[in-house]
Amino acid sequence: MNREVGAAPGIVAEAHRLVGAARAALASEPRPRALLADCAGRLDQPLRIALAGSLKAGKSTLLNSLVGQDIAPTDATECTRVVTWYRYGSTPSVTAHAGDGARANVVVRRGGGTHGLTFDLERLNWNAPAPREVDHLEVEWPAAALAHTTIIDTPGTSSLSREVSRRTARLLTPGAEQAEQSIAVPGADAVVYLLRRLDAADVRFLERVGAGTGAAHGVSGPLGVVGVVSRADEIGAGRIDALHSARDVATRFAGELERTGLCQAVIPVAGLLAFAAATLRQQEYAAFEALAGVPVDELSTALLSADRFARPDVALPVAPELRAQLAERFGLFGIRMAVTLIRLGVRDSATLAAELTARSGVDELRSVLDVQFGQRADQLKAHSALTALARVLTAYPGSEADALLPRVRTLLADVHGFAELRLLGRLRTDELALPPTDLAELHRLIGGSGIAPHLRLGLPVDAAPSVQRDQAVAAVRKWRSRARHPLADQFTTTACLTAARSAEGALGLLPE
Repeated sequence: MNREVGAAPGIVAEAHRLVGAARAALASEPRPRALLADCAGRLDQPLRIALAGSLKAGKSTLLNSLVGQDIAPTDATECTRVVTWYRYGSTPSVTAHAGDGARANVVVRRGGGTHGLTFDLERLNWNAPAPREVDHLEVEWPAAALAHTTIIDTPGTSSLSREVSRRTARLLTPGAEQAEQSIAVPGADAVVYLLRRLDAADVRFLERVGAGTGAAHGVSGPLGVVGVVSRADEIGAGRIDALHSARDVATRFAGELERTGLCQAVIPVAGLLAFAAATLRQQEYAAFEALAGVPVDELSTALLSADRFARPDVALPVAPELRAQLAERFGLFGIRMAVTLIRLGVRDSATLAAELTARSGVDELRSVLDVQFGQRADQLKAHSALTALARVLTAYPGSEADALLPRVRTLLADVHGFAELRLLGRLRTDELALPPTDLAELHRLIGGSGIAPHLRLGLPVDAAPSVQRDQAVAAVRKWRSRARHPLADQFTTTACLTAARSAEGALGLLPE
């Protein structure tokens, strides 16, 4: 996920100033001093995105596909029952952390064949006198995708173990269970929530993520939430048109979630296929090429189930062991898609990998994450820091820091960035009664192509400030006029006012 250089220096600088003033005023109080130190450091760290969802939703597989490397264990071992932070590091390392600050290096084992990584938590050498319970894991890995984004893999929200589910709740909705945690801030700046179905438990959890216990203080949880219909290839039972069915489901989920403000977009993703495509081996390509030569009806019969496909008594020009590997890594949908693409003319493994990646939905997800999170990293981090600051100031009144609270709440109440995110999400599924050129302009103004002023205004990067100002003023007038049109419905009016406000924001960033 790329960041727009210099996109929002003002909000981060203001957050630093306010946190610094609060630290000076509360320097004699150990607890708020520690909380505010963490708050200040957070502003200078990479954006934190948490992957959350129900048990076996495919979070670790999606993480591997986003990073493009096999760095997250996907088997149901103890390491999938704790919160794991994935950060950029020059050399790979895994560290276990206990609640009291003790640490232990974790041995990483890589299985053969299709088996990925396993973190061995059975034999940990703690830098402390006695064994400890693992509170969380930290993985450092030299992956480019982690350079500007820390990804947090969380246990399933619907785990049979109440304590395992609480680990995710404590990260994303602190204070929901214990009063003494009520001044804590969510550990993530944004959330990718994986859905296999949309039930009451999902809605309740998203409501807690969006509001948390900080709602009583006029602040909220993570500002950005994007939904993912995970394991999308399974929705259509692995058929070649499975992602079309998944997109219909995503559209329905999006409509239900966006109406409540719980989610800004919902994307269908076949995470298994995305990761397999990113790590496609030449031997696997050769196997798909051989399968493409099998008559369609014969291969379709063999692909009725994964077990049947790998059976030794099924005559296919690929060894049963390799067929089992293909089924485990690509799934039936991926096998059908790969064979179809080769029949349609794909002639090398690199092209096949790119085509499978595009059809997995992960590229679309990356694009949405870049627009909604990556380019708004400063805004999202500042929102998290200001949320924490508001909670500390509310919990520890009676100092000079009290005077900061009105300004903090004013900044948190400026929810235009959130309005842009919601509108971008709705534009993916709902249609506005606007000509295509105006719709493209609106999409650009609200940050759909980037949040730098020249990108919002559709101008080259070297456009003179006077030209940008004239364009911004014209945009403000145009979209405010559109919002007043007597035949405009409520959605169109809101969208036009949002575009006008975005133009005003761009105008405010331009030099006089």
